[in-house]
Amino acid sequence: MAVKHMLNFKNWSAEELKGLLELALKVKRNQKQYHQALAHFTLGMIFQKTSTRTRVSFEVAMTQLGGHSVFLDWRSTNLVLAELKDEIRYLDRNVDAIMARVLTHEQVQEMADFSRVPVINGCDNMYHPTQALADFLTIIEHKGKLEGINLVYIGIHNNVVNSLVEGGTKLGMKITTVTPEFNEPSRDQELLDEAARTGLFEQTLDLKAAVAKADVVYTDTWVDMEYFMDPKFEAEKKRRIEKMLPYQLNEELLKDSNALIMHDMPIHPGYEIDRWAIESPNSIIFDQAENRLHAEKAVLLTQLGKAD
Repeated sequence: MAVKHMLNFKNWSAEELKGLLELALKVKRNQKQYHQALAHFTLGMIFQKTSTRTRVSFEVAMTQLGGHSVFLDWRSTNLVLAELKDEIRYLDRNVDAIMARVLTHEQVQEMADFSRVPVINGCDNMYHPTQALADFLTIIEHKGKLEGINLVYIGIHNNVVNSLVEGGTKLGMKITTVTPEFNEPSRDQELLDEAARTGLFEQTLDLKAAVAKADVVYTDTWVDMEYFMDPKFEAEKKRRIEKMLPYQLNEELLKDSNALIMHDMPIHPGYEIDRWAIESPNSIIFDQAENRLHAEKAVLLTQLGKAD
């Protein structure tokens, strides 16, 4: 039987995604019921990129489910020296699943190609599926449904947008993007074309009109985290900020809107969002961040055959 990975949502049906979200809600509400569900299971966690939420949430998820996690820093292991496929073929003999937060989708795809255990994409340059699942879970908790909900993403088109578009349209959401800048390494034109054919995906630069129709507004960093403090990226950072400032989530833009406010963190106040929006009564940013834990529990239980 072929191993089912979670690299993006391409091989996950709408029913399977709904099942994950239903399980996440169930586990969140009945945590004691699952406290030994993954006893004697081990998750290998590969980090090539910096992380707060991904590391904490996956590690805590495994602990609360009775399992164990092994943290592997790319720079302090032989992942930095050896061929990736060989390291993965060793690792899969020791762990029951692999979660990887890496720079390129090609890397996580190579892991899946050579792994005999499930590989979960914890973020790469093209997709962030576990973030999107947490986002969908949070919207369900606050809106009671996903179908028909209009999520408006404002900012730079990136990996998170791809996963929101791919998963959201499968689940019956309307996804509108206001993205004057496209992070080209994230481009998946086939995904966007397929989403457009559903009639549920729209791209626009009419910011005010998009916000007026929004049930949820969502933003993300304008500068990839690995470049935010890099002096070599300073000119590009300055260019992006100057271009994107008119698209900031702030009081002026949202003062007449009842839309929920989302951000996948880390937050850069004064750039993509201001402090007023972060602290607004409509902000569900920290609920969203917490739900990484519960969404990932559902993914782990499903991938390891312990969903029932």
